[in-house]
Amino acid sequence: MIKTFTGTWFEFQHHNKPEGKYWNPICRRFTDDQWRKKVDEMADIGMKYIVLLCSSLVYEDYAESYFDSGIYPFAENFTCKEPIEVILSQCDKRGIKVFMSVGFYGVWTQTEDNMTNPEVTARAFDAMTKLVAKYGHHDSFYGWYYPDETCIYPYFSDKFIDYVNRYSAFSRTLKKGTKTLIAPYGTNILKADDTYIKQLEGLDVDIVAYQDEIGVRKSLTTQTGAFYEALRKAHDKAGRSALWADMEIFEFEGDVYRSPLIPAAIERIERQLTAISDYVDEVLVYEYLGMMNQPSTTAFCGHPDSIRFYEEYDALCKKVK
Repeated sequence: MIKTFTGTWFEFQHHNKPEGKYWNPICRRFTDDQWRKKVDEMADIGMKYIVLLCSSLVYEDYAESYFDSGIYPFAENFTCKEPIEVILSQCDKRGIKVFMSVGFYGVWTQTEDNMTNPEVTARAFDAMTKLVAKYGHHDSFYGWYYPDETCIYPYFSDKFIDYVNRYSAFSRTLKKGTKTLIAPYGTNILKADDTYIKQLEGLDVDIVAYQDEIGVRKSLTTQTGAFYEALRKAHDKAGRSALWADMEIFEFEGDVYRSPLIPAAIERIERQLTAISDYVDEVLVYEYLGMMNQPSTTAFCGHPDSIRFYEEYDALCKKVK
C-alpha cells in the first residue's frame, strides 16, 4: 500500500521569486485568520509535520525576517505581524509538529558561505536563541530544519557535516528533545556504500529527508525506487538517522528554476508515491502552499490548478485507504 503525504514544507515567502509568482504576492497580504486556515487545510488532508523553510530571507540587495529578530527588519507590507506565532499556535490546536528554520542568515543562494562563514553562524545562533525564547513554549515547536541544503556528490562534503554537527550541538543547548532535519539533494548520484554509511554514522541529525528530484527533472519515477531502496539499506546499517522523503509535487511552467511552480499531474504523484513508499518512514512534500488549496478555502494562494490537485489527491487518499 502506498503512503500518503504526512508533512509539507511551509514558507511565508518563496525564496526563488520566479517560482513563487502565483502565491508570493497573495501570501504577503494574508491575515492571521488566513494563515490559520492554511494550517487547518494541511491538518484536514492528513499532515502531521510542517517544515518552515526560512525564519528570515536574505537576498543580495535586501533582507527580511518573519519575527522580531533584531537581526533583519520585519518584512515590509506583510499584513500578519506575528506569522510564526500564528502558525505555531494553530499547529498546537491541530496537533501538527513544526520544524523551525535556522536560516537564512546569509544570502540564500550562497550555500557554502552560509555553512562556513562565522558571521552567518553567529546570526543564525542568535536567531535560534530568540526563536526559542519567543516560541519555545509551544507544544508544536518540535525541531529544527537546516535549509542550506547540500548536494551529495557522491558523498556529503566535510563542510556540510561540520555545519550540521555544529548546529545540532548548539540546538541541544536551547531546547532539549528537539529533532533535527536536513533535506539534501543528489539522490540520483550519491553512492550508498560503506563510505556513505560511515558518514551517516558521524552525521548528528535525526532525520534525513532526501529530495526525490522529480519536479526539478533530474530523476524519473522509474528510477527513484532503486535510489530509496539503497538508502534504506544504508540507513539501516548506520542505525542513526531516520529516512524520510522530500517528494516534489510541483512542475515548472517553463524552464527549471526560472519559471513559476505549478501542481503536477496526479498520475505522476501516484507513481512517485508507489516508487518510494516501501522504503521511507514519512513522506514530506514540497509543498502544500501554492500547489494545493481546499475548494472552499478562504485563503486561496497558488495556481488555479491547485484546487484540482487537492481534489484529485483527496480522491487518491480515499482509494488507497
